[in-house]
Amino acid sequence: MSAPPLLALRGIFKRFGAVHALADVELEIRGGQVVALVGDNGAGKSTLVKVIAGVDPADAGVIEWEGRPVHIGRPHEAQDLGIATVYQDLALCDNLDVVGNVFLGREIQRRGLLDEVEMERRTLQLLESLAIRLPSVRLPVASLSGGQRQTVAISRSLLGEPKLVLLDEPTASLGIEQTAQVLDLVEQLRERGHGVLLISHNMGDIKAVADWIAVLRLGRNNGFFDVTTTSHEQIIASITGASDNAVTRRATPGWEVET
Repeated sequence: MSAPPLLALRGIFKRFGAVHALADVELEIRGGQVVALVGDNGAGKSTLVKVIAGVDPADAGVIEWEGRPVHIGRPHEAQDLGIATVYQDLALCDNLDVVGNVFLGREIQRRGLLDEVEMERRTLQLLESLAIRLPSVRLPVASLSGGQRQTVAISRSLLGEPKLVLLDEPTASLGIEQTAQVLDLVEQLRERGHGVLLISHNMGDIKAVADWIAVLRLGRNNGFFDVTTTSHEQIIASITGASDNAVTRRATPGWEVET
């Protein structure tokens, strides 16, 4: 019998007044797996991320973590489970250096003073484990490139050793070289056994690193794709609604098969 997924969403609903942002959404993410969440603007991607992260709790449905039902009503409850979120705005402090940003809100103190030596040691250790190279961990993040800033934000999310990482448009507005840096880091996360939910509009990035693609359309599931066997045209058709979801789904529990 296979191990349960890290995260499973069963029949998730979320509404804002009369608007149903999410309706009966299902999703599974396993360790060592990158699942891309795609959909047109207004499809419900950001809302679903906020549900998982505890920012906007679901109105109905079941969230399972490692096979058991859990309640995620606040961000710290998601963090306590082992879920880390890196939002598109990164939430970095430009005037702080890399060490200060990695340990922001989790500063190490000794005798009432910041233990800068230990925080720098752990930062270097963390970056080395992810094969991230920066000019210096004492540079203000304002002086770093977009790709380097993104890697700092992702590295910070790993400080608490999460099992699942949510990445919201991590390559938006990045150049080719910077995008490659971030995608390399996503692959590192998978190799280390993390589950990754990647929200992106860039199909090239998705094809490069994702194992599965979950499509949302108008707040509902509209297809689960195996990246290796599904064409670009099928995915786009599911996103735009140009097909009746004629897509092969994964034949494992929680992922029905359609033809």
